[in-house]
Formats: sequence, structure tokens, C-alpha cells
Amino acid sequence: MTLASQFQWATGLSFYVLAVLLLTRIPYRAMVSRGMEPIRAVYYNRKIVHMLAGGVGSLMVPLVFASPWFPLVTGLLLTLLTYLAHASGFRMYWFQTEDNRNDVKFALMWACSVSALWWILDNPWLAILPALYMAFGDGVTGVVRNALIRKRSKSPIGNVFMLLLCAPLGWYVGGLADPPIPLWGLLSAVVATVIERYEIGPIDDNILITISASGVLLLGVYLGPLI
Repeated sequence: MTLASQFQWATGLSFYVLAVLLLTRIPYRAMVSRGMEPIRAVYYNRKIVHMLAGGVGSLMVPLVFASPWFPLVTGLLLTLLTYLAHASGFRMYWFQTEDNRNDVKFALMWACSVSALWWILDNPWLAILPALYMAFGDGVTGVVRNALIRKRSKSPIGNVFMLLLCAPLGWYVGGLADPPIPLWGLLSAVVATVIERYEIGPIDDNILITISASGVLLLGVYLGPLI
């Protein structure tokens, strides 16, 4: 992959993510027009953004980039964009809320975890695994809880679905390491699923998921396969 092609992919994916952020106003309006509480529509949209922007973007990283610099820079630019939307008063109300800035933390943790793990482990697939948990795993928890509990909650029913999604991801991606560490990958999924239920003041689940899953993967790489 040449530097020019990576730059083109970074630009294209940045516009794709921006399109996701802007176009999710459409399902927001559709849900509200059908009588859904605006805050529930916001929570659905936030998880749509998690999966379509963060999840799809994560999966593209090992396929189109040869350097962690591009994910780092684009992730930090997205962090700045979401932060400025809050700070300037032009909040994207269809997925951002006044009471928290978790979307900013999501973008920041995505940029930091993907790039840092890639530099440390020299394996882009392992590098995106915590981001996949944060995007798809946490995404599905929110959708399930919003549908069943009908409000923002930390009901364990969401974690059941998160584990069903993340466990195969952890096993498969862990198997791509050299040497393969599928059990460590599976363990990282379990830890991420358990830790998702907790928030400690300003330290939200986006931060806890990426840090805890990254820690397990680092242990797995340095300690070696469990069997």
C-alpha cells in the first residue's frame, strides 16, 4: 500500500464517517415522527453511529492501511469534530446529548487504542479488536436495552447479546496472532463484556472496554498461548 493510496483511503473513510454522522438525522426524524421519545431515538442513533462509523471503520483499518498513523490522525480529527459540536453549541442533537460527551470519548479511545496496540503488537487485526468490542459489542447492547427496557440502562440482557457477538470475534481475531492466542482473544471478549456494565464518574464504558480488552491482549501476546 503506497502512501498516496493510504491517504486516499483515509480521506474517503473520513467522508464516509461524516456522512454517517449527518445522515443519521433521517432515522432520528423517522423514529420521532412515529411517536418515539426523542431521547430513545438519540440512543438508537448513537449505536447506529457506533456500528456504521466505528465498526465498519475499524474493519477497514487492516485492509487499507500499512501504518497506524492514519487511524490515529483521522480518529483524533473525529474527536475534535465531535468535541467542537458540543462546545460550539451546534450539537448534533440526533445522536449527541447535553448530559454527556461519550461520543467524544468513543472517538478518542478508538484513535488511541487502535494506533497504540498496532505500534506495540505490530498486528493491525489485534489492534482493532478492542475497537470492535466498543463499536459492535457496545452497539448491540444499546439496541437490545433500548428495545426491551425502553430507556438507557445497564441491564444484563444487553451483555448477553454483547458476549454472543464479541466471543467469536475475540476467538477468531486472537487466532490471527503469531503465535495464535484464540483463548486470550476469547478472554478479552469476556472481560470487555463484564466491564461494559460499569462507569466510574467521567470514565465511561468506552474507556473501560478498550483499556481492559487491550490489557488482556497484551498479556496474551507476552505470556503466550494458554494451551
